[in-house]
Amino acid sequence: MRQESLFNPEHAASSPLAYRVRPTTLDGFKGQDHLLGPGKLLRQLIAEDQLPSLIFWGPPGVGKTTLAEIIAQQTDAHFITFSAVTSGIKEIRKIMDEAEANRDFGDKTIVFIDEIHRFNKAQQDAFLPYVERGSITLIGATTENPSFEINAALLSRCKVLVLKELSTTALVEILTAALANPHGFPDLKVTLQPDTLQLIAEFANGDGRMALNTLEMAVLNGERDGNHVTVTATGLSQLINTKSLRYDKNGEEHYNVISALHKSMRNSDVDAAIYWLTRMLAGGEDPLYIARRLIRFASEDVGLADRQALPLTVAAYQACQLIGMPECNVNLTEAVTYLALAPKSNALYAALSKAQADVKATGNLPVPLQIRNAPTKLMKDLGYGDHYQYAHDTADKLTDMQTMPPELAGHTYYQPTDQGQEQAWQRRLAAIKRWHAEHPRPNGGL
Repeated sequence: MRQESLFNPEHAASSPLAYRVRPTTLDGFKGQDHLLGPGKLLRQLIAEDQLPSLIFWGPPGVGKTTLAEIIAQQTDAHFITFSAVTSGIKEIRKIMDEAEANRDFGDKTIVFIDEIHRFNKAQQDAFLPYVERGSITLIGATTENPSFEINAALLSRCKVLVLKELSTTALVEILTAALANPHGFPDLKVTLQPDTLQLIAEFANGDGRMALNTLEMAVLNGERDGNHVTVTATGLSQLINTKSLRYDKNGEEHYNVISALHKSMRNSDVDAAIYWLTRMLAGGEDPLYIARRLIRFASEDVGLADRQALPLTVAAYQACQLIGMPECNVNLTEAVTYLALAPKSNALYAALSKAQADVKATGNLPVPLQIRNAPTKLMKDLGYGDHYQYAHDTADKLTDMQTMPPELAGHTYYQPTDQGQEQAWQRRLAAIKRWHAEHPRPNGGL
């Protein structure tokens, strides 16, 4: 009943090394011990052939598709794969109807969707009723956060399993197994200098596919003597002189790294902040996007504790516009360093949040008559502007006039901290409050 696996080494002589040496059993699979170690959940589910619908979520090259292949080899079920590029709604429903018919005869069907995040809403919805009725077991693989990329109704019927990037130790094991695999380099005898596999594993940055591709390139470009190949440190250095960074400008990693930058600056960790900025720039992030986020940070997390934070970040944005990358990277570094070291206050952000809550709760409260403009006779007759007090006509530049809607009298929003320059505003606000305590408003200040 089981459909033939997608992988067949006998027909893969010209395929990439990562394809030729893909393991077909759990014992040959390296990494993901938190899911596949002895007694762990996924290993038991596969061994007992009791899989629920699953979503494999993890970075590239950590074994998502390989696990699907192992399930195809070890489960007693029809195994079907779908492509977001080539599979339309009509085709999906036709095959799903066949799966439902198979269920009536006691046969199970596992549907594997690689890069399920590339399926649109209609395509994902086409699977939903069959998953719900148990006609199929769905296995989706994605590098994107399922919370954002998979329909909530479908996601609620699947168990999400997080696959982690591979450790250097696991990568060395994968590379060692590839060299010993008869499908790896069947016509070659490969000799590697000490620590070569360790260097490749460190370069691969948790990505098994990248590690295997690098090994294959190293062997193909090694020093040949008949069927004997020697991989030297010099030859390897040409392949691993630049480490690839995983950074998706439109995906979850984008938001993870900008969040890391914000929180490092907020925590006044200047070195971490510079590191995360450099990661974003190395990943190809738009410098203007970073500069806009720094402008927001200047008011949200520094505020009046340092009144130069906002103009400095605006200047950094203008510098990015004027000279672009790579020259503006130092301007952004200056701004990030300044913000990280600046005294911190979220008093402005807290004030805004409190005011927004009051606006939401109270709606459109009328403007008090005394502070309304009265450009027409009718408006004057209606009392617009009555009892208005012009602060500049007083010695203290303060009046006892009520400017808050009566329903919100006494509500306070801005509460300055004692950080940096905000101490001056703290003292000023305290003085204003003392003045009002000494000059109570008659009749509510109307």
